[in-house]
Amino acid sequence: MDNLSGILNQHTFATTINHSGQLSGIKHFGQHGQLHLLESGTVRLNRPGQREILMDRPSVVLLPKGTSHYLESVSDKPARLISASVTFTIASSSLLINALPDIVYLQVSPDCSLSCTVQWLFNEVFEQRFGKDVMINKLGEIFMLQVLRHATEQGSLHQGAIAALNHPQMRKVIEVIHNQPGHHWTLNELASIAAMSRSKFAESFKTLVGQTPNDYITDLRLAVAQQLLRHNKPVNFVAGEVGYEHGSALVRIFKKKLGVSPRQWLQQSRGNQASTAGAMV
Repeated sequence: MDNLSGILNQHTFATTINHSGQLSGIKHFGQHGQLHLLESGTVRLNRPGQREILMDRPSVVLLPKGTSHYLESVSDKPARLISASVTFTIASSSLLINALPDIVYLQVSPDCSLSCTVQWLFNEVFEQRFGKDVMINKLGEIFMLQVLRHATEQGSLHQGAIAALNHPQMRKVIEVIHNQPGHHWTLNELASIAAMSRSKFAESFKTLVGQTPNDYITDLRLAVAQQLLRHNKPVNFVAGEVGYEHGSALVRIFKKKLGVSPRQWLQQSRGNQASTAGAMV
């Protein structure tokens, strides 16, 4: 699964705490991906039309696709948990998000590799210490990567990502695209790398990945651009790095995919990070 590293490097996560502490009664979630970490107590997770999940011991639930759901405390004592919205920094049609199952559920035990990160995350949320918000953001990213690793090792990461990376010819294409996202790839070039005809390659890529090569490259460029913008790189510079001649072309891509300009997206992203501190009590 080392071939997932290139994909994961282009998928950063923004986590925003939207509940921390005790839960009594019912709390609804939706719109964004959601991560729940139960420390103690018992809660029932309900999704419309799906089997409910009873969480009665320390456990983790990830719903990466913004599925509407609610948590209900079902014990005499209030449950204690952390819930955070999870935003992937690329369009929702990305290879990785499509590959994730609708829900990842796992119990946290002392011998689980996640347990140390979970406990650390709980400590940071419920204590007032210097650099708290930065630490929580970083721990959230580490934790998300651990969950994705677990999903991969358990065979829960499926569909396009694994199919493409396990395909000997398509894997080469995915790797070169990730190594050079700013290159002006043509269908003929990519088909040649895959040792396929142009029509066969286009059909195989769409079947395995779930997107056309052009759409996949655009999403990848968007992910790289977002990373550079987070590091305060100018829009024109970022555009050149991801294969666009002018900043205006990058602006068009952002508006088409995300509905906002690069600067507006960056302001929203930083606003969400700032709100994390205010949401934690």
